[in-house]
Amino acid sequence: MSLDDTPNVFRTVRQRIVRTMETIRGSRVPKDRYSPERDGRLVEDRSFDGEGIERYWLRAPYSYAVISYDEEANQQFYHAVEPSLDEFERDLLETLYDDVRTPLLYGSRDGDPEEMLREELHRRLEQYGVDVDVAGVYRLYYYLHRRFQGFGRLDPLMHDPRIEDISCDGYGIPLYAYHDDYQDIETNVQFEREELDNYIVRMAQQSGRHISVGSPVIEATLQDGSRAELALGEEVTPRGSAFTIRKYSEEPFTPIDLLEFGTYSLEQMAYLWLAIEHNKNIIFAGGTASGKTTSMNAISMFIPPRSKLITIEDTRELSLHHDNWLSTVTRERLDEGSTVTMYDLLRSALRHRPEYIIVGEVRGEEAITLFQAMNTGHTTMSTMHADSVQTIINRLENEPINVPRPMVQSLDVLCVQTLARFGSKRVRRADTIAEIEGIDQRTGELDYANAYTWASTDDTFQEGNRNLLDEIKAERGWSQSELLRELQRRETFLEHLREHGINQYQQFTAMVNRYYARPEDVMERIEADAHR
Repeated sequence: MSLDDTPNVFRTVRQRIVRTMETIRGSRVPKDRYSPERDGRLVEDRSFDGEGIERYWLRAPYSYAVISYDEEANQQFYHAVEPSLDEFERDLLETLYDDVRTPLLYGSRDGDPEEMLREELHRRLEQYGVDVDVAGVYRLYYYLHRRFQGFGRLDPLMHDPRIEDISCDGYGIPLYAYHDDYQDIETNVQFEREELDNYIVRMAQQSGRHISVGSPVIEATLQDGSRAELALGEEVTPRGSAFTIRKYSEEPFTPIDLLEFGTYSLEQMAYLWLAIEHNKNIIFAGGTASGKTTSMNAISMFIPPRSKLITIEDTRELSLHHDNWLSTVTRERLDEGSTVTMYDLLRSALRHRPEYIIVGEVRGEEAITLFQAMNTGHTTMSTMHADSVQTIINRLENEPINVPRPMVQSLDVLCVQTLARFGSKRVRRADTIAEIEGIDQRTGELDYANAYTWASTDDTFQEGNRNLLDEIKAERGWSQSELLRELQRRETFLEHLREHGINQYQQFTAMVNRYYARPEDVMERIEADAHR
């Protein structure tokens, strides 16, 4: 079918709908709430080739996922299952797409968008005089919501909390998802040429960005905060338009989650807590998908309450429960405005007199300003793409960052994370936690020592030189026994939160703040709870 035939097809569909409406005009559309016992299932129970491994709801009662295993191909598959529509419902849905769009776009902005969609759906169905049952109304609502307020064909995958990334590699190619339990897995979702091109353009427009054949590659932030890398056409991606989405989690991971995942140990977490509290500068490094930004966000929850905190990012990823927090995001040049870079935001941030500055990623001229901030008493944290301590140092000292070596020694701690295989699973681990010790007077090289290293053979963390703790001990005037006692108390505190499942970031932050305010009282309660 050519594009020229499209208007005729839609005219035929509309005529068929109108004839049906005229036949049954006068019927009422039920407004009852959906009940599975009374109305039956919205989405049928489906089976797929191969052995069924698992099935779970994505957006109950509308969609669910089925994981199957094909023994012959030795491959797992991800199936997103949505409600089926008969021919009349499909035709009706196309008409609703046209008629509902305008009221949703230009209606009142004050009401609940979902409720507005429901009301408009019922109004249109009654206007048409269509006779549909409760389940039919809800099936239509699902696809309208998916189209106008959701993510279209991607909606089931975007509602799966166990999926981190979604990749589309071209026209007619199944999408792949990175799943927490099954890693890279092929899905039953795919786009054909025209639909994929339109989808790419729509994602860009909704993000306030422009994409075209002349400018075919952009980075965008979707309406839920997810990051998307978009490519349009076949010039830069020969197999057709493509995208990769890094999903945004509204519920950020906490240090308790990192302990549960095994990314860090209790000893390391207590060490980093003391480092944060005592204004040590930290860089989290690692390769793609190693979890460096996730860890930095989690460790930031140890920042003392009421401290002035500023975050600077290209795309919004960090999420903190901190009262005195100013979040800033870069902006590319718009028609009426100018580009706002990380460098601009960092210079501006220093005028706000922050105590802590968190930069999403250092990779250019902003690094000099960041290190100047370190030297003037600001505590900083940032991330960097690097797979070893020496690589971090080399990247900082060379093009395009070019931080002078005397300034690099302002760094205190380097956390290098890795995405590795352990047994049959892919795991994220803190491969190395290193301390910068200064410039060697004999060689002129930057010295560092490993405070902790990960042993991949048995998945354990080995302790090394922790000279940073001696600095903190001197700052606080503690004896060695007082330092060890404080470390032990914080390990006990974190273990208590882990045992009681306190991993929701607002609850976790509240407990940390309580520890800062009344540590003795908190530990007495924990000890009393342990003896019950």
